[in-house]
Amino acid sequence: MTQTDLLLMDGDCGLCTHTAVFLHPRLADKTSLRFLAIESEEGQSLIATFPEKFQQADSVYLIRNGKSYMRSAASIRTLLYLKWYYRMFYPLLWLFPLPLRNICYRIVAKYRYKIFKQPAVCIYPNLLP
Repeated sequence: MTQTDLLLMDGDCGLCTHTAVFLHPRLADKTSLRFLAIESEEGQSLIATFPEKFQQADSVYLIRNGKSYMRSAASIRTLLYLKWYYRMFYPLLWLFPLPLRNICYRIVAKYRYKIFKQPAVCIYPNLLP
């Protein structure tokens, strides 16, 4: 892969932090995906280039091969960066309809700050290449 894809997540979210810590050691190729905080300058400038509906969403974003995805579509596509035994869940999760996946995503997103403790500092710049 010539260009590193980006996963933009909330740097102040405990769930996002735990997810990044879980994903990073399980990446099949450590240089294939870079994590970036949405609040960062680079993150904000990238989000500004997205379509209007993407800019208004408070969500996780994945930029894969130059195309942007959000919510459950971004989350599920992150499986493609992991080792084979995680990637095998990718086709199974696509069996669930998008509206149902996004409802589940929004419920988790609504309660993430109550369930997961907010990290003291954003780990993304130090975690990944």
